[in-house]
Amino acid sequence: MITTKQDPRGFTLIEMVVVIGLTSLIIVALGFLLVFFYRTNTYIYQQTAATVQARQAIDGVVHDVREARHDATSAYPIRAAATSTLSFSADVNNNLVLEYVTYTLTQGTLYRAVSSGTTSTTTLASSLANSTSTPLFRYFDASGVELSSPVDVSRVVSIVVTAVVESTSELGITSFTLSGRATLRNNQL
Repeated sequence: MITTKQDPRGFTLIEMVVVIGLTSLIIVALGFLLVFFYRTNTYIYQQTAATVQARQAIDGVVHDVREARHDATSAYPIRAAATSTLSFSADVNNNLVLEYVTYTLTQGTLYRAVSSGTTSTTTLASSLANSTSTPLFRYFDASGVELSSPVDVSRVVSIVVTAVVESTSELGITSFTLSGRATLRNNQL
């Protein structure tokens, strides 16, 4: 009878194949996990950036609206009011001179134009998805009743700014709704 003696210092071919297979499987799984984490991180970063941008835009609109006041040529601080456009007089740069401020939502981008001789336009937010069912600007009278279009600017006492932020990635489309309210402080003649 012939017996084979195994060397205790080595591995058999089957043991090597099993170890290589398991190691390869673990490396592939870690690779997929890493890619998933990077995609998720990018998605969350895009959502956060869009939401922060929209929040800053709403805060700016609310701040400017609170500074609205009538000028010598107009009896009311609000000059034009629509669902995606708002124009008013305000001293936004604190130089004791009233500027004409216009906020406009065009194709998902919110613009701010300040005019005092020359007009400077700034992009405030670029990922808004407001629709006709969610207007950017809504106007209310002294009783808290929403004013319908066309808005009578003489009755506007407060304005609600609502921005729908949309973030799109491989993981899907996510929408967030942000709102701010401003009451006109300087609307007495």
